[in-house]
This record gives sequence, C-alpha cells and structure tokens, in this order.
Amino acid sequence: MIAALAPTTDPAVLQQLVSEALAQAAAGGATQAEAQAHDEAGLSVTVRLGEVETLEFQRDRGLALTVYLGASKGSASTADLAPASVATTVAAALAIARHTAPDPAAGLPDPALLAREFPDLDLWHPWALEPEAAIELARRCEDAARGHDPRIHNSEGASLASHDGLRVLGNSLGFLGSQRGSRHSLSCSVLARDDAGMQRDHWYDVARAAADLAAPEAIGIAAATRTLRRLGARRVATQCVPVLFAAEAARSLIGHALGALRGGAQYRRASFLLGAAGSQVFPAWFGLEERPRLARGLGSAAFDGEGVATRDRDLVADGVVDGYLLDSYSARKLGLASTGHAGGTHNLRVLPHGGSHDDLLRAMGDGLLVTELLGQGVNGVTGDYSRGAAGYWVSGGAPQHAVDEVTIAGNLRDVYRGLVAVGDDEDRRGGIRTGSILVDALQLAGE
Repeated sequence: MIAALAPTTDPAVLQQLVSEALAQAAAGGATQAEAQAHDEAGLSVTVRLGEVETLEFQRDRGLALTVYLGASKGSASTADLAPASVATTVAAALAIARHTAPDPAAGLPDPALLAREFPDLDLWHPWALEPEAAIELARRCEDAARGHDPRIHNSEGASLASHDGLRVLGNSLGFLGSQRGSRHSLSCSVLARDDAGMQRDHWYDVARAAADLAAPEAIGIAAATRTLRRLGARRVATQCVPVLFAAEAARSLIGHALGALRGGAQYRRASFLLGAAGSQVFPAWFGLEERPRLARGLGSAAFDGEGVATRDRDLVADGVVDGYLLDSYSARKLGLASTGHAGGTHNLRVLPHGGSHDDLLRAMGDGLLVTELLGQGVNGVTGDYSRGAAGYWVSGGAPQHAVDEVTIAGNLRDVYRGLVAVGDDEDRRGGIRTGSILVDALQLAGE
C-alpha cells in the first residue's frame, strides 16, 4: 500500500490538538474560539495517448483558529502542528482580534443548534491504490475510448484521482466533532475527426467508494460515444425555442438559485431572488429537497462548517421557497437563525416530474437539447442569463444533429417560472441531484 492513501491520522490525535488550541485561546483572553484541524491525502494520475502525463501525491495537514474578543474577530492558521507553532498561531489570532473593529453579527453559533449526534454516514472508503494500479486503470479507460472507433484520433487523457481526509472541528461552547470521508473519480476526454471537422467530449464518474465507480472501459466508451455524436455539429438560426438541459448540464440551473438564496447575497441585497422566502418562484409542481445524511452521499454531513447540525429540509415545496441558506453570521445580519449551511448545501435533490428523458424530448418537440454550457454569463443581482451552449437540435421529439457555437439567454426568474418538467434520469455525481430539466423558452443566438 502506498503511504499516500494509508488511513489518515487517528481522530483522537486531531481532537486533542483542537482542544489544546481552544484551551490556549481561552487562557489568552478569548471570550469565544473555534478551531479546525485537518489531515488529507490523495493520489492522482493522468494518462494521455498511453503515456503517463502527470502523477501527483498530495498530503495536507493544518490547523485553523478563530478567536473572539467580545465582538472582535481574529483568525490564523498553520501547517506546522508542533506545539510551538500552535502556540504562535493562537497568539497571532489574538493579536489580530485586538486590532479588529467589533462586529455585532460575529461570533459562534447558537449553542442550541450545535450537533449532538454523529451518525456513521458511510463516507470513508480509502482506496489502497498504488501508482502502478492507478496508471493501469486510467490507461484502460483511455484505451477503451481510443479503440472504440477509428474516428477517435486524439485524446486529452484519462485521469484518476483518489482522496481521503479527516476534519475535526471544535469550539469553546463544548462542541467537538469529526468528519471523515473519501472521494474517488475517473474521467476521460477524447477527440474525433471526420470530413466535417473535429469535436471533443468527455465522461466521468465519482463516488465515495471505489467499488461504486463505473468500470474504466464503460467510462471510456461513454466518452468516445459522446464525442462521435458531436461530429457534424453546426449552428442553427437565431430564434426563441424550448430548451432541454441534459441532467449533467441541468445542475447549474439549480446552482444559480442556491447562490441567490444564500444569506450573504440576501443581506448584501445582491440577489435576483431578494426577499423570495415564502414566495412562488417555481411552478406549483416543483420540489427541491435537502437530505444531508444520505449514506455515501457526496454532499452528506452530520454538521456544517460551524458545527450546526444538518437537517432534512424541503427548500422548495409546491414551487414556494421555504427560506434561505444561512450560516450564523448571515443569519444574525437578517435577524434569523442558522440553517446549517456554513460551507454549502448537502445533497439537494430536484424531484422528478414529467417522465423520462425521452418523454421530455417528445414533450419539447422542436428545440435545443443542451449537453454542455460554456462561459459564466450569469448576473446574480439581476438574474440575466447568457451562456454559450453545445448540444443537439431536436425535431419531432428526436435529436437530429449536433449544435455548437450558439448562445442561450433569458432571465432566471422567467426560466424558473417557465420550467415544464424534470426528468427521472437523475445524475447523482454531485451535491445537487437532478434529472433533465425542460424550459418552455429561451432566446437562442446562432446564425
């Protein structure tokens, strides 16, 4: 077994480190303090055209400390966990706090909201993977893609990554919790060529446990198949059309709504969904649920980045927004309570409505199927949306030819009101799980 992927430090070691840092902060005069220690390891490899292009080993350990002197805050961190370095880090945080202006919203979470139970969510599955084995898996993936069809003439490579880590969080309110997890991924990207030109596409898989990853050959063939379908891509005429976002592209639509509902965007008044809590933003059939404690979920966690317990929540029910995504600071700024979202959301799922991906194609009739989005043309304040897109022109409910070099545009408020259906082809390779999403109309800029 390579040392890179050996189990990381015993949680008790980091727990002791965190406890000692908190004790030193209190002895130095801190009225409140929070400390987080981490130990992470990983191995990643990229093979291109059968040769090893990169081989990396990562190991990262550190301690971060935040102290409060009343409402004044100071933070410091160190990668050296020796006692002398920890003491220096505590002193640095206290010194910073003494020169920081008070902020009434600063401070630790409400003690009543802190996690008290730490169920095993089955998130840690370290992979005893030696570099030679990792290279072989990546090579098998790329070989399957390159050998699938003679039109596959080049490759951007196949990459395998395996990481596992431990994080321990504690604060002066008596909270001390640890979260251990692993994440493994395999991806492949290739290029195809014919008389009409050249195209590229990719495919990937990601999981907590290596046994849950798709076979390397399956990922390679999927990448090749998608690339071949892109051959002959062309632009289409400028027009207003229905748009079906494939599951792998639909996730970003939901991500824009989450960004607008975050507490920071709300209290800064920099959100196109400002004050949206309790209002109808989506169609009456639309639902968005959060399930933070799913076994092996990529977004699972028993507590957030401040120690606040996570909980099941229906963020959108019957199209109505339940509320915002708040950490303690933004909650205080808004006069509300933390929702356990310091650090992000946890396993959001868009509820299916309307049938399969093929059902949604038939319901759309004529329009654009988007499989890839390009650029970052989204205004979080106004909701104006404009992104480059690639995919397929659909006529009569069936894809006809590949499309590239087009832009789709609209306003996200109109997009959300105009949702027609969500497919049951749920993509689970991330913290947001959704199927294909059909939108009634977007402006397509092409020829």
